[in-house]
Formats: sequence, structure tokens, C-alpha cells
Amino acid sequence: MVAVAADARAPQQQEQASSLPRGNVEHGRYLAEHVAMCIECHSGRDANGNILQSDLFEGGSIPFAPPWPNDWANRAPRNRGLPGYTDEQALRLLTQGAIGRDGKQLRPPMPRFRMTPQDAADVIAFLRSLP
Repeated sequence: MVAVAADARAPQQQEQASSLPRGNVEHGRYLAEHVAMCIECHSGRDANGNILQSDLFEGGSIPFAPPWPNDWANRAPRNRGLPGYTDEQALRLLTQGAIGRDGKQLRPPMPRFRMTPQDAADVIAFLRSLP
């Protein structure tokens, strides 16, 4: 499970979070930017294909052409703050092979991550820490 900063939760959620591992924001940043490479698809780009610092994790067009256009997503959603995801849903997405909020597998090119619960907690803490 995942813990985020207590001040970002309602009182009832704070009690539940106390039994969850606390995420390490800096390790989560490292994973999201250099290992899982979330930054590559979930950030906007300029006309030359360079990632825009102002659009980090705000979503964007997938930066490559899919081999099967009808089966692949053509846009990556915003994951800054993980809008619409509970900690449990985000944990499932990152540890159980890209299962979305609705319980269905997300379309490629979303990787089928099998992160450890601690690594997932770190990524979630990082994404939730973004303003």
C-alpha cells in the first residue's frame, strides 16, 4: 500500500494511511524520470520533440507512432497528482500490470509494471507531491 503526506488526506484517510508504507519522494522522482520513464509519455513536448519543463507530467501526445493504431492510446493522460486515482488504485496500476481505475488493463504503450510495493509507493508519493 501507499502513504502520502498526511496533510493531503481527510482525517479518516489519515488513519488508514498509518499502516501503509511511506513513499520516498526523491526516490519516486528518480524512478519516474530515469527508470520507469513516466516523464517521456506523460509530458508535453515542443515542436522539436523536447520535453517542456512547464508541462512535466501534465499529459501529452504519445511521442512515437504505434504499430497498431486502433489498439494503442494516442495520448497519455495527466499523472501529475494522480487525479482520479486512490492510493490503492495507483498501487494496483504500478504493481499488477497497468490495471486502471475501472479494473481494466490500460492500452499500450502503457508498460505492464510489476514494481515492488515500496517502489510504487515512492512513485505515487512523488507524483502526488507535484503542485
